[in-house]
Amino acid sequence: MPNRFKRILPTALLVSSVLALSACSENKPANDNNAVSDVEQITVDTLITNGSVYIGIKTAPQALDIAICGSEICGVYPTGKHSVNAKTTLDATGKIVSPGFIDPHTHTLEELYSKDKNSNLNYLTQGVTTVVNGNDGEGPVDIAKTARELEANGIGTNVALLVGHGSVREQVMGRAQRYASAEELASMSQLLTQAMEAGALGLSTGLYYVPGSFANTEEVVTLAKIASKYNGIYDTHLRDESTFNIGFIAALAEAIHIADTADIHLHLAHIKALGVDVWGQSSVAIEKIEQAQAQGTSISADQYPWLASGTKLRSAVMPKWVMADSQQAFHQRLNDASLTEKLSAEIKENIRRRGGPKSLLITAFNAPELVGLNLAQVAEKRAIDPVTAAMKLVQEGEVRVASFNMSPTDVEAFMVKPWVVTSSDGTNGHPRKFASFPQKYQEYVQKKGLLTLGEFINQSSSKTAKILGFQDRGQLRKGYQADIIVFDAETFAANANFSTWNIYSSGIEQVWLNGQQVIKDKQFQEKFAGKFVH
Repeated sequence: MPNRFKRILPTALLVSSVLALSACSENKPANDNNAVSDVEQITVDTLITNGSVYIGIKTAPQALDIAICGSEICGVYPTGKHSVNAKTTLDATGKIVSPGFIDPHTHTLEELYSKDKNSNLNYLTQGVTTVVNGNDGEGPVDIAKTARELEANGIGTNVALLVGHGSVREQVMGRAQRYASAEELASMSQLLTQAMEAGALGLSTGLYYVPGSFANTEEVVTLAKIASKYNGIYDTHLRDESTFNIGFIAALAEAIHIADTADIHLHLAHIKALGVDVWGQSSVAIEKIEQAQAQGTSISADQYPWLASGTKLRSAVMPKWVMADSQQAFHQRLNDASLTEKLSAEIKENIRRRGGPKSLLITAFNAPELVGLNLAQVAEKRAIDPVTAAMKLVQEGEVRVASFNMSPTDVEAFMVKPWVVTSSDGTNGHPRKFASFPQKYQEYVQKKGLLTLGEFINQSSSKTAKILGFQDRGQLRKGYQADIIVFDAETFAANANFSTWNIYSSGIEQVWLNGQQVIKDKQFQEKFAGKFVH
C-alpha cells in the first residue's frame, strides 16, 4: 500500500492521556498518599490550575494543571498532586481549558499585513491561535518572503501557508484558458519546489475558480507529486461542489484520483453539497470518501457551520469562459451583443443552481446602499432583470455575496464524520470570519447535541494539527508550544450574523500564544506573539 500517511501519523491518533502526563512523571508524588511535600519543587512562568481541561486528543475533561515555561508547555499535572512554584497563577475554576483552535482555511493575509488589524482579533476571540492561508489555489507564491514580512510586521496569531496552484499558474501563464505547455508546467514545478522548501504546508487548488479551472487533471497531478515529495498535503476546493461543470461526485472522484496518483494526503476544503441540484448527495460523497479511505487513500475535510457560502458574485454566477484572460477582456465579453443570448442563458442557470436571485445576498460592495439586499431586490430597485443586474454589478466593482445554498441535513451529515474538522473560510461580509467556531459550538454542541464539547475541541485543535503535520501544536502536552485558551462554556457565543457580520465573539477569557498571554480577562494585551509555523 502506498504511504499516504506522511503527515498524519497513525501513532499520534492513538495517544492516550497517559502520554500527556508521562512526560511530567519526574514531578509526580513519590508515595501512595500523593504528599506534595515529597515532590521536588520546580518554578514555572505560569500555572493554569483548577480548570476543566481538554488536552485535545481525548474527548473527556480532566482535572489537570498546565505549566508554561517560556514558549512551551513544561508540565501537565493532576490537579493538587504536584508542587510547582509559579510566577503567575491563573485559577480557571469553572472554566474550560483547551489547546488553541487551528483554522485550516482562512483568508487573513490582508489583515495580518496591515498595521491596524494584524492582531487578528476576530480569530483570537473565537479561540483560534493558528490560521492557514493560501487556500482555494490563491495566496502568495514566495512563501519565504511572505513569512519574513508577516513576522516583521507583527501578527496576533500564528500563520501557516499553502502555496496556491492558481497563483503559480497565473504567474507563469496568466489567466489563459488552455492547458499548460511542458515548459510552463516545468516553471510551475520550480516555483512550487521553492515554496515547499520554504515551509509551505502543501499545494492548494481552486479548480472551480479562474485560472485553476482551466487546468486539466494531469497538470494538478504533476504538481501534487512535488508537494508529496516534501510530505505536503493536497488541499482542494473541488472543481465542482454542485452541477456547474462535471458535478459534485465526479469532482470528488477527480480529487481522489489526484491523491492516489500523486501519493499525497487529500484534504477537501469546506466540504459541502452546494445548491438544490445536489442536496442529499452528502450520503453518496461520504460513502465514496470512506470507500477510498478503506482502500488506503488518506482523506480529511474541513467545514464551516453555516448554511450560506460566501464568494464573489462573478465566481458565483458568471461562466468561467467569460472571465478568461484580463478584466478588460471579461468586461468586453459581457458587453458583446453577439454573446448576450449565450451569456444570459448560462448566468440564469447558475443563479438557479444557487437557489435563485433571492438566495444571493450582497454582503460587501462599493455601493453601501445595496449591501444587505439580495440580487432580486437589486434588480427590482434598478428595474431590470436579475441576470442583467448581475452583469452590471460585476463591472461596477468587486461584489461579495452570501449564497444560501446548503441543506441542514447535508451539513450535519458531514459534521459528525471523524475525518472532518472545523474551519471558517472567513471573508468580508460573512459572519463566518468573526464567529465560525462559537457558531459551531452553540448550534451543534449546545443546541442540537450533535457533538460533545470534547468532540468539538478535538475537531478544532488536535485533529487539524495532525492533518497539517504540526508536531508541537494542537494538544496540551509537555514540550508542545503553549497555545492555550480558557473559555466559559456558558458564555462562549457568536455575536456576528448576516445583518452585522463583523462583531467579535464572546466567552474567550484567556489566550496564551507561544507562551505569551495575549488575551487576559477578555482584554487584548497588545502583544503580537504569532509565528510562521510549518
